[in-house]
Amino acid sequence: MHCALYDADRCRSCQWLTTPYSQQLQMKQTHLQALLREFSVDDWRPPVDSAQQAFRNKAKMVVSGSVERPVLGIMQPDGPVDLTACPLYPASFAPVFALLKPFIARAGLTPYNVARRRGELKFLLLSESSLDGKLMLRFVLRSTDKLEQLRAALPWLQQQLPQLSVISANIQPVPMAILEGEEEIALTENQLLAEQLNHVPLYIRPRSFFQTNPGVAARLYDTARQWVSELQVASMWDLFCGVGGFGLHCATPEMQLTGIEISAEAIACAQRSAQQIGLEKVRFAALDSTRFATGEGDVPELVLVNPPRRGIGAELCLYLNRMAPSWLLYSSCNAESMAQDIARLEHYQIRRIQLFDMFPHTAHYEVLTLLQRRQ
Repeated sequence: MHCALYDADRCRSCQWLTTPYSQQLQMKQTHLQALLREFSVDDWRPPVDSAQQAFRNKAKMVVSGSVERPVLGIMQPDGPVDLTACPLYPASFAPVFALLKPFIARAGLTPYNVARRRGELKFLLLSESSLDGKLMLRFVLRSTDKLEQLRAALPWLQQQLPQLSVISANIQPVPMAILEGEEEIALTENQLLAEQLNHVPLYIRPRSFFQTNPGVAARLYDTARQWVSELQVASMWDLFCGVGGFGLHCATPEMQLTGIEISAEAIACAQRSAQQIGLEKVRFAALDSTRFATGEGDVPELVLVNPPRRGIGAELCLYLNRMAPSWLLYSSCNAESMAQDIARLEHYQIRRIQLFDMFPHTAHYEVLTLLQRRQ
């Protein structure tokens, strides 16, 4: 992949860009194997590769510059860098960015100046559905001061971009490097972006987490479905379930599935998908995954965990050892915390593992690991 910004030393987000892609995959596989060298692994599956460009379905743009000449991209020590031509984004993003720049002036949304702590517009967050190309656009604002101006200007933008399906404003008043705040204000009646992976309907609300590489995410979910189907389990927990991607892929009409996620918005999306599919033995609830698991009485045959980068932690590992489900399926975006958790899961053996390259040109990757309780 060629990137003019990388060549000009203006952006180094893709720190492995000059490394041949096959070598990138091998480096990641070697890293994963080194982390797990103290554990016996029955089946190492080959890494799942990714498209090398235009694979991202989401852009997180810092807004800087002036209201008349905004810059969408990142901030560097020597000033802002425009990333609207970043080759990681699909071609469909470029005309959207081109219209958002004059729209910022129309709406009078002064870019936030970090040093002076002045201005209103901090970030633009743009997501695209791989199902139909519809878009979700979020304006991250310092306050609600310019909210009515934003509302008044939106009809022009919606006329120019009919693919805009969901628009909202997030209020982030804290003068710190925090992407978004707790308050989300709907600017369109519809607040659901419809997605579909492997013929499984999924729904994304403004504050719901969703993978940024839908091509690799589809293969990750499908792999989990295949592995779970081979186990023929009748009951399953999906902890840290998000909008339900894993559980909805793995569940069958006969399976008892419980999905737990702390975000009520994500749970609402998962419930909608389950109803659409017609899964009747499914329960999704907005709870803390660790508290739910350590307080629940019934023991499922399989527990699937998909935690944030910190991993599942000592408390949940200890409880899983005691609870003793037959199988654990661990999906991780941080293999280092996963390795720490597996060391704590002393009663479990690694049966199968596979790396998924969700983030080409970087050191990051996802990994799916199947563990079985030792007899």
